[in-house]
Amino acid sequence: MQTHGPQETGIPDIEGPLRAFLDRHGIATRTHRHPPVFTVAEAARLRGDLPGLHAKCLYVRDKKKRRALIVAEESRPVDLKRVADTLGLGRLSFASADNLRDHLGIVPGAVTPFALINAQVDGAAMPPFALILDVRLMTGDVLNFHPLHNAATMSVNRDGFTAFIRACGHIPRIMALQDDTVSP
Repeated sequence: MQTHGPQETGIPDIEGPLRAFLDRHGIATRTHRHPPVFTVAEAARLRGDLPGLHAKCLYVRDKKKRRALIVAEESRPVDLKRVADTLGLGRLSFASADNLRDHLGIVPGAVTPFALINAQVDGAAMPPFALILDVRLMTGDVLNFHPLHNAATMSVNRDGFTAFIRACGHIPRIMALQDDTVSP
């Protein structure tokens, strides 16, 4: 449900190229506008009853500057040590605002897998990174992410989301981001 456009919110139309890319690839989305949000709690409060699973996204790196974009269901704890060990990376920390801008074309608070449009593999000069998708998130029929800024939420079905990732030239790794086993 699009309640108002970017010009009405004072936000530049940074999502226009994303919308055009999605349209070219036949990927349907719905956009819900809201005030800018900076935390999962703010997003949950402002989105109302927007259906589907909602994500939190982390762009991380190790000391050797190897990077990963982690996309998880918003309430899911992310075990960064587990991710690092699985990927063969060193201790992970959050990438800087400069890294977000230079590698994904976004700012802190707007981390989203839709930023893959700015990190396309074919011909891009940015360093490669791992794309990690939470196994729980990928069980959802409808997934919700920021559309390159944090003043809206864009809904896409799971098949459309995976088609978007492929169209950007990335191969995701779907994994459990924490140990889901229950101790006796």
